[in-house]
Order: sequence, then structure tokens, then C-alpha cells
Amino acid sequence: MISIEAVRNRAAQLFPLLSEVRRHLHAHPELSFQEFETSEFLQKKLGEHQIPFQDGWVETGILAQIEGRNAGKHVALRGDMDALPIQELSEVSYASRNEGIMHACGHDVHSTCLLGAGILLNELKGFWDGKLSLVFQPGEEKLPGGASKMLQAGLFQNDAPDAIIALHVFPELEAGKIGFRPGMYMASTDELYFKVKGQGGHAAMPHQLRDPVFAAAQLVLALQQVSSRLGPPAVPTVLSIGSVHANGTTNVIPSEVNLSGTFRTMQEDWRKQAHQHIERIARETGAQCGVEIEVEIRKGYPMLENDPHVTSLARQAGVELLGEDSVADLALRMTAEDFAWFAQRFPACFYRLGTRADDGRFSAGVHTPQFDIDEQALITGVASLSWIALKLLKS
Repeated sequence: MISIEAVRNRAAQLFPLLSEVRRHLHAHPELSFQEFETSEFLQKKLGEHQIPFQDGWVETGILAQIEGRNAGKHVALRGDMDALPIQELSEVSYASRNEGIMHACGHDVHSTCLLGAGILLNELKGFWDGKLSLVFQPGEEKLPGGASKMLQAGLFQNDAPDAIIALHVFPELEAGKIGFRPGMYMASTDELYFKVKGQGGHAAMPHQLRDPVFAAAQLVLALQQVSSRLGPPAVPTVLSIGSVHANGTTNVIPSEVNLSGTFRTMQEDWRKQAHQHIERIARETGAQCGVEIEVEIRKGYPMLENDPHVTSLARQAGVELLGEDSVADLALRMTAEDFAWFAQRFPACFYRLGTRADDGRFSAGVHTPQFDIDEQALITGVASLSWIALKLLKS
């Protein structure tokens, strides 16, 4: 029988390796679906620890699998590998060496924790039954998402896991703590693109034109009714326009304006209806303003829903490992995550790993140039993934 103390102690003993791996990955970030050096580095580490794996999943993805002493449950753990197109603003020794690319969302942490859990559980495979899969996933940050591509390529096609687990860095929570939420947790995400086409000209003579700038402004306002008036009040919904590009000047009205934004919600039926409303509002606004409005809705990740039973077991494991005071209950988030593709297919739990230091350091948010972590979180990440996996393998 494996004790909690054994898992805690081994995770702590692995810290020098975990820090080394994480810092290497952080210094050498690669964009979505371009994680070739990252994948090679992780494959090398898996080989060094005699963990069998298959590479080449969606080119850079890796599936490693560890067999326990006897047949039993199948539990999968997932970590993403890609970085973001952000210039790091940091003076640490392990700052990004790749211009304009940074691990600003903690995927270096996720891959490191997954590798560490694989090493720990491989060392203990003579003490547990079943099978453990380690999924090193590319392209979480870019539609359609590496999770969907790996599934389309046949991942787990004939060997569905009984549960799949992933963690994600959370600077709002102190290192040493983790957080869970059963059921509805994160929103779906769709990208919105609008092209407003009119007739430009001299700004002093708008009566002779079909002003796309005016129409674009009307469209931004009209679209707000999707979330404020048309959607079910009990369903979280966000529609935001983040980019408006009108290439005119003080006395020139352009002939075209381009807008882009995001639509997010937590109910798939309403999501489909909202797409229809968005297209209708654009069409009607264009007719009222005498312009043509083209709409493109790029459907992204589905909403992420944590399986209540799996999440309950995972939370119990977290409390056993860390104590009740170190396990938080999470609020709904309108951010999105392509792990939702796995959660649609298999019983899943996506939980949060605290990364902020007690003194407030490392509190910069994800997707910012200053993001970094208290590396003690690596120990908590490895220990929690390992203990959760063991609990689910025994359940």
C-alpha cells in the first residue's frame, strides 16, 4: 500500500529535477503546434526514467503509458506544452530566449508536473493496479485546440480512460493550495469577425457616403443585447468586441471597418441560438445604416464541465494530501480551455494549482509579460496529480 507520506516525500525529493525541467521549458518556449524542441526534451526525460511512450500525435504530442501490477482502471493525466506570442518582461535567469514568445500561461509548469507525476507513479507501479496515461498535448492556445486534434487522430479510440485529470496554474491562490469546482466551470469560446463595407469619402460630406464607421459603432452597441436581453438570465454569457479597425483619418471616412471579438457562454443550446442572433443583428444593422456587414463566427472550444463524481474523489484526495484549509472551492470562470474536448468525451476533472508566494510575489496574471510562479507549487502539482490518480485507480 502506498502512503500519503511516501507521495509527499518523493514529490519533494524530485524538486531539483522539477525546477530544472520547468526552467528549461520556460527558457525555450514554442508556439502552438510548433513544440518540436519541447517534445524532444520531454521524450528524452521520459526515456531517462524508463517510461514507455508514443510520439508523433499531431506531430508534437506524446502519449506515455504505465502499466500497474495487475489489470484495473485506466486513468489519464494531461499537460499542455505550447506558449504564447508575448514578449517576456523578466530578468530571471530562465527568462525566455525566444523573442516574442513566452510561457505566460504556465504550460511549462503543467508539462513539468505531468512528467513528475509520471516519474513518481512509474517508480511505484509495483504497488498499484490499472493503467496510467500521460498526455503531453500541443496547441491548447490555438483553435481548434490540440485536444480535439489528438482525439480526431484516434487518441483513446479503443481504450477510453475511466477518468482524465488536468491541472492549471492559478496565481490567485497561494502555492501549496489547489482548488476544485464540480459541474459547470469554464465557458465555451467563439471568435467573432465582422467586416462592415460601405462607401467612404470626405468626412465633411457624410450625406454623400454610406458610413461604415457609424454602422460599426451601432453594431457594437446592438450586439450587447445578446448577453443583456436575449440570453437566459441564469446562463452566464459574455460578448465583447476587442478590436475595431477603421483606416481613416480626421477628414476621411474609410470604405471598410473590421471588428473582432469573443462570445462565451455555458449552455450549448443557447450558444447555437446566440450565433443566429449575432448574424441577424449584423444583417439588420447593416440594412438600417445602408452598408453591408459580413459575419464570420469561428466556433471554438465547448464549455468545460467537471464530472461531479470524479471531481468529488479528486477533491477528497486533495484534502487527504494537503488538508481542508489548502483546498479551495472555485468560482465560475468565463475563460476557456480546450481540455473541454476531453471532458465532453470522458469523466473529467480540471483543477487549479496555486502558484502565488505567501508574500504576494508571483501574483501577475496569466497571459501577462510578468507571469511567473513560486516553484514550490511544482511539488504540490506533482503530489496532487499522483495522489488523485492513485485514488481514482482504486475507486
